[in-house]
Amino acid sequence: MVKLKQIAKACKSKNAGPFHITLDIMFDNADLFKQVRDSGVICPDLIASLYGVKPQDVLFTEYPPALAWKATLPRRIPSGAIGDTDIYGAQQHAPLLDIEIPIDIAK
Repeated sequence: MVKLKQIAKACKSKNAGPFHITLDIMFDNADLFKQVRDSGVICPDLIASLYGVKPQDVLFTEYPPALAWKATLPRRIPSGAIGDTDIYGAQQHAPLLDIEIPIDIAK
């Protein structure tokens, strides 16, 4: 097992309007991207469970030409509303970092 933060080129988040967050997971190695994709770990259900939303509320896109995944989901608190601690949505990627991927990177 390896954590996503050890193998992904980037994991980031940002606002997708005031009511949604977009998460990006990107790789710079096609073989590694394929191994992660083939593991089936990165999926809408995982994103939903990490962020406490319903799977049907996750707009999930795999984009192989860019070796990437994108997920858009509702924010718990609208951007800039009372109680919002991340107005730009730039700190919401943290739960992605510790996703465990069942691959051997020593190959």
